Amino acid sequence: MYLIDGRYGMAKKNKNRISFDEYYTDLFEERWPLLRESLGHEPSYYELKTSGPDQREVSYFLDEASFRTALLVQPDKEDSVLDMCAAPGGKSLSILSSFPDIRLTANEWSGKRRDRLKKVFEQHLAEDERKRVKVTGFDARTWFRHEKNMYDRILLDVPCSSEKHVINSPRYYSQWTPSRTSRLAIQAFAMLASALEVVKPGGRILYSTCALSPLENDGVLEKLHKKRAERFEIIPVRLPFGEKTRYGWQVFPDTSEGRGPMYAACVHRIS
Repeated sequence: MYLIDGRYGMAKKNKNRISFDEYYTDLFEERWPLLRESLGHEPSYYELKTSGPDQREVSYFLDEASFRTALLVQPDKEDSVLDMCAAPGGKSLSILSSFPDIRLTANEWSGKRRDRLKKVFEQHLAEDERKRVKVTGFDARTWFRHEKNMYDRILLDVPCSSEKHVINSPRYYSQWTPSRTSRLAIQAFAMLASALEVVKPGGRILYSTCALSPLENDGVLEKLHKKRAERFEIIPVRLPFGEKTRYGWQVFPDTSEGRGPMYAACVHRIS
C-alpha cells in the first residue's frame, strides 16, 4: 500500500494516473475483489415508518447502516440537534422518529437538495412534527461564522467518495481520480472543525460518511487530533455489524450482509 503521512491514501507520485481499482486494491489488497462485488449489490434496506401529513403511516427506505448510524447521535430529551449536511433527509427522519422530544435544524447548502429535503419532510412528517424542524441553507464549512456554542448534538454526515455510487455509475467511474478523495477529505475536515465551534462545550458531534476511503474517515479524525487535540475526546461507538477502526466504526458491505459502506466517529467537545 502507498501511504500519505504514513497512514492514509496513496502516494502523490503519479497519483492521477492510478485507476479506481488500482487505488482500492492498494488500500484493501486481497479483500478488494469481494468488497468491490458487494458494492454492486442492492443495499440492505431498513423500512422507517413515519406519520405523514394526514397521519397515515408512510415508509421511507434507507440503508440500515445509515439508520443505525443516525441513532448514535443519542440526544437527551429536549436537546437542540443540528443535521449539518441533511439532504436527502433519511438520517434527519431517523432522528426525529426515534427521539420525539428534540428540536432539529436540518441544514443543506445546495438549493436543489434543500428543496428535496423539504419535500421529504412534507411527505413523511405530521404537521406537529414539522414544527420541531427548521430547514436552513448555510455552508457547513463556515457555519461557525453564523453560530457558535449553540447545539447539544450535531450530526455531520459529510459529502464523500461514495464508492458504491461510483461503481454503479459508468460516468462517475470513468471520471474518477485519486485527487477526488483528497479534496473531499480536506472539505470534510473544514466541516468538522467548524462543527467543533458550533457544538456546545460538553456536546457531541457524530461524524459520518458512506465512504471506504480511510483518508475521509479515520484520516479526518487524525487531522483533527493534530490540529485541535486539546479541544475534544473520542467517544467509542459501535453498531450491531461492522468493525472497529482507530477512531470510530466502519461498516463494510462484504461482511455486513450488504449494509454500508458507512463510517461513524463520535467527537465530544471538552473546551
